[in-house]
Amino acid sequence: MPSFHQKSIEHYENFPVASWLCPHHLRAAITTIYHFARTADDLADEGSSGAVERIKDLSEYRSDLVSCISNKGALDTRYGSTSVRWPNIFNPLSQVISEFSIPTDLFHRLLDAFEQDVLYTEANLVYKNREELLQYCYKSAAPIGRIMLHLFQHNDPESLRQSDAICCALQLINFWQDISIDTQRNRFYLPKDSDLSLEIQFAKDLMHSGSPLCLSLKGRAGLELRAVVQGGLRIIEKLERINPLQIRPKLTRLDYVLIAWRCCFKKSFQSLAQP
Repeated sequence: MPSFHQKSIEHYENFPVASWLCPHHLRAAITTIYHFARTADDLADEGSSGAVERIKDLSEYRSDLVSCISNKGALDTRYGSTSVRWPNIFNPLSQVISEFSIPTDLFHRLLDAFEQDVLYTEANLVYKNREELLQYCYKSAAPIGRIMLHLFQHNDPESLRQSDAICCALQLINFWQDISIDTQRNRFYLPKDSDLSLEIQFAKDLMHSGSPLCLSLKGRAGLELRAVVQGGLRIIEKLERINPLQIRPKLTRLDYVLIAWRCCFKKSFQSLAQP
């Protein structure tokens, strides 16, 4: 899904953030949800805390989420905060969940993914196969796209399926783009006995299967999604020409020009969906 471009937001690659293409009336909601995910990601990944403390913090964060959900739509000065430690996260999130009727299990799935990251990194675990890695992606990436589609009121079953494909493909592309860095940090996403070139091709095919969403999602959101899909595919093109285990691909200004050019033609997205 689309990416954040605000200067105050510098990371959390999987999350779509309110760029200038995003409808103005949704920017506050998207930023609120982003900060929920960003803070959880920091608890799981930033600083020098050990795994036990990280899991404890994420558990406390989840408890505040539960309180936030139970109080959604009712928060005002009479009720106080839904969180002592993170009121700036959960006070606005409570209202967003209520206003847009966002399924709350999506937020829990994100926290499941962050906890899994902590445990796998601590134990130096390797994913057994592609299916196990995909199950992780459905927790770490797919909920973001589904949340966005609920905000845009474009949440029919086929759109949700296509969104899952795009988001999981983006997660996989991010893994293979950063594989040379992640292995140095004891993070192993390439499944046992897997061929990296085949996994890159799988991510490409997965992205293609979700690409029709770029045409059914109208307005600015559709334009931004086109850019995200074409950006991911451009990274794949670079991955196919280098050894990702040694070199991390990067997009240049010329790449961005090419991405923008490809976004202008609907036929380019229609052709992606062809078998």
